[in-house]
Amino acid sequence: MSNVQVAVVTGSNKGIGLAIVRALCKQFPGDVYLTSRDPGRGQAAVAQLQQEGLRPLFHQLDIDDLQSIRALRDFLKEKYGGLNVLVNNAGIAFKVHDTTPFAVQAEVTLKTNFFGTRNVCTELLPLMKPYGRVVNVSSMVSSSALGGCSQELQQKFRSDTITEEELVQLMTKFVEDTKKSVHEKEGWPNTAYGVSKIGVTVLSRIQARLLNEERKGDHILLNACCPGWLSLWLEFVMSALDTERINYRPDTTKCSSVPLLHSQFP
Repeated sequence: MSNVQVAVVTGSNKGIGLAIVRALCKQFPGDVYLTSRDPGRGQAAVAQLQQEGLRPLFHQLDIDDLQSIRALRDFLKEKYGGLNVLVNNAGIAFKVHDTTPFAVQAEVTLKTNFFGTRNVCTELLPLMKPYGRVVNVSSMVSSSALGGCSQELQQKFRSDTITEEELVQLMTKFVEDTKKSVHEKEGWPNTAYGVSKIGVTVLSRIQARLLNEERKGDHILLNACCPGWLSLWLEFVMSALDTERINYRPDTTKCSSVPLLHSQFP
């Protein structure tokens, strides 16, 4: 078993994920794993960074596939005995003018962005070593989407005592409501991506709370953040984020911490 520190970035063969891997390779004192659902694209991204003089490693990961997540979990446990840094970056979004039925968009988006991210956390958070760092990539859209929710839903999402099980029930209800074409009547905003990121933000608050209660002495920091808009495969052409400015900081980060995120949901 290696004593080397290890970092994993999900969905990192391009975009923000690739930039995070690049920055970690330059600054993190350990092994950095670039992960991708498609091995070919992942290996191509690794080769790109190697041409820059960096030394990322690759492991296949499809966060929609529980077996794939568990394969990574078992690999990390056997080779490193745990995990030091986890960045949950993998996610999807439909194009603004996509004609796919909204119910399908909701199910597909929530499956990856919320349920996939949750599954990664369920399997990998127990591996986090003392002083570990976890970042769940959320979005500013979560705040605007929350504002589009009914007062009843807002109160539930803002609750300091909401449980993971209750959050899962809410996310599942959103998907079911879209299938019945009653989601707006039931108080949901008309944005699957926004609701998925509400889920990620609230999930992060729950996870941070549990880590503080159950592993307080391990000093594990779990953050949720919005890195900004990127004109990439998500095709949200708002403004370009200079991904070269992404920095790894073991004790402080430019991302909003979970307690600060709560202030967005007053």
